[in-house]
Amino acid sequence: MEKIVSFSKRRGFVFPGSEIYGGLAGTYDYGPLGLALKNNIKKDWWKTFVENREDIFGIETAILMNQKVWEASGHVSGFSDPLVECRKCKRRFRADQIENASICPECGGTLGEAKQFNMMFKTQVGASEEATAVSYLRPETAQGMFVNFKNIIDAYHPKLPFGLAQIGRAFRNEIAPRDFLFRTREFEQMEIEYFVKEGEWKKSFEDLKDEIIDWLSKIGLKSGVSELEVPEEERAHYSKRTIDFEFEYPFGRKELCGLAYRTDFDLKAHAEASKTDFSYLDEETKEKFIPHCIEPSFGVDRLVLAILTNAYTEDELGGEKRAFLRFSPAIAPIKAAVFPLLKNKPELVKKAQEVYQMLKKEIADAAFDDNGNIGKRYRRQDEIGTPFCITIDFQTLEDDTVTLRDRDSGEQRRLEINGLLAIFKDL
Repeated sequence: MEKIVSFSKRRGFVFPGSEIYGGLAGTYDYGPLGLALKNNIKKDWWKTFVENREDIFGIETAILMNQKVWEASGHVSGFSDPLVECRKCKRRFRADQIENASICPECGGTLGEAKQFNMMFKTQVGASEEATAVSYLRPETAQGMFVNFKNIIDAYHPKLPFGLAQIGRAFRNEIAPRDFLFRTREFEQMEIEYFVKEGEWKKSFEDLKDEIIDWLSKIGLKSGVSELEVPEEERAHYSKRTIDFEFEYPFGRKELCGLAYRTDFDLKAHAEASKTDFSYLDEETKEKFIPHCIEPSFGVDRLVLAILTNAYTEDELGGEKRAFLRFSPAIAPIKAAVFPLLKNKPELVKKAQEVYQMLKKEIADAAFDDNGNIGKRYRRQDEIGTPFCITIDFQTLEDDTVTLRDRDSGEQRRLEINGLLAIFKDL
């Protein structure tokens, strides 16, 4: 874990938030490569679960919502963790994350009784300080989709089953943020609320489960992922079935993403609290009912951490030790780097720039590198996870062929420039 945290900062993937002022626990900033990785994950998820389907609609809802949303959803009264405070050093801990509930893990002092701590960030909307001006930074993106259910029905008249998808930030005032990107106070979610008839939820649940497994494999998480059927006593109050997809992080096997059958809990709760008709009319049977909901939920930052963990590799190539990132080409921040063999030969640099611009236009995630000798450039690109390097040499000027080098094996092959785009689009 220390290697990954250090590597992430050194190579510009992830930086501690507000670092020059001593930081702020549970916050992180993404550098250029980290942001590119994160955006590629989100783009691939959106393409897979929204653009490639006809039954899921994209939506973006506000971070701030009327406080009644969170009262109806149960977050105001029940979104809490058990908190204990040391009577000696005054440090606070989550009671369910320490071995001995009576002894401080930091100073050995006595811990007080556990109290419930609501994790929502509270704020005021507008200049008023009255109770009606209270709002919260959303702790999840889901409720924004539930409260817009009727708007989607009225505007698009979708047929069941259908879903709403959203990517957005959420905020939780964690008592003890920890484990790098795994548990933070500000994070990003990718969620789907998939609405079905009650009697058809099982098939949709299994179909979505299979799609999640396929997608995780596509982005490079083919190993280290397992399914956990969450027992009834550990499920959220709204869930009748939940599967956690867990990943073997350096600090243990923890939740990566989840799939929950939320029944009709949320729509009914908002319908009752807002006095709004959330029923769905089946045009064929003329039956009116409130649909049930299945929720696939992904934490973007946890996926980034899992992918970094899974991709980090140490081996030996050409008699030299190296550390590199074995990213899937689908989500690598840079998919191809173009080199002129020699930077002091204008004809090579010009040709390399032409190839680079061609790739940049078509696959976007391309880079140009002429700094240092060719071996150092290979190592630098390996380290940040670039799957392929393309070298322009003197033979290129004669026959329009280039050398394509594979990151993982170091193998090189000769290819025509005209064939590069087809290869990268296929990958």
